[in-house]
Amino acid sequence: MTEPTNPCGRRPSLRHIILAGVVLLAVPQVNAQEPAPSLTNSTQDEIRQFCTNIADAARDQRYLLQKQELEKLQSDVDARIAVLESRKAEYEDWLKRRNDFLVRAEAGLVEIFKTMKADAAAPQLEEMNIEVAAAIIMKLPPRQSGLVLSEMDPQKAGVIATIIASASDPNTSKEPS
Repeated sequence: MTEPTNPCGRRPSLRHIILAGVVLLAVPQVNAQEPAPSLTNSTQDEIRQFCTNIADAARDQRYLLQKQELEKLQSDVDARIAVLESRKAEYEDWLKRRNDFLVRAEAGLVEIFKTMKADAAAPQLEEMNIEVAAAIIMKLPPRQSGLVLSEMDPQKAGVIATIIASASDPNTSKEPS
């Protein structure tokens, strides 16, 4: 077996091999320390030109997306308004039926209490809702109302008289709110 020789015809010495290894190890480090090539002015101009060219299209796309989002929100609001309107109509219908019933019931109650004696009507009115009792007493003839109130507990009669007085107060709103 022959030993390898260099181009000069000599055998490589240990010193030459170590030197070659050191050079090879140093070469990648030199390349690693080189800064990355910077963008030239022409490349930066090209980038600026590209961004300028697509700016209008990007703005239009953004506006389109915003418009679609607003249309979706508007349809959601319209749907909720429709639900609220239908519920409002249901409530108004229920309220009208309730008020009609209360008017008929109150008229019937007033007629019942008109025929009763004051000492029999007073305990029953004391047990009722205070506003309903005040409304019934207000619709009775004044003489009978006075007799019924005189037969009632003085505290409840006072509360009922206060309710009746506030109902006739001109500063009280006529519209329920």
